[in-house]
Amino acid sequence: MSKIRLPAKIENLKSLIQFVSDYASGEGFAQKRILEIELATEEALINIFKYAYPDDETGDVEVRCRMENLFSLVIEIFDTGKPFDIQSVPEPDLTLDVSERKEGGLGIYLIKKMVGSVQYRREGGSNILTLVVHKKS
Repeated sequence: MSKIRLPAKIENLKSLIQFVSDYASGEGFAQKRILEIELATEEALINIFKYAYPDDETGDVEVRCRMENLFSLVIEIFDTGKPFDIQSVPEPDLTLDVSERKEGGLGIYLIKKMVGSVQYRREGGSNILTLVVHKKS
């Protein structure tokens, strides 16, 4: 397992995504999958930065990467901000015109489409978002 912990600030987004990207690359993921992993990680982290720590609250985010088997990358994102279960967000209605859709939820939809599975749990005052990505989509 490899991990990185930084303040949950937008200026750390690039470093956090690069950490995950480098890990996936080192485990032999194809470039197309790495781009999907980067996008899913970016969406998850931006949600944490915006919603877990609102109103100038501060805290850290920790990202852990490990291989579960030869084919599955597990990305765990920890924060101690406000609880938010990503699974509770309904899928956006993509049949509606953009102007008619409710705001929000599209990033979470993208995360769910790009990874094999998404899990959320609250444990000991921490939010833990787990993304499992398979080498082959």
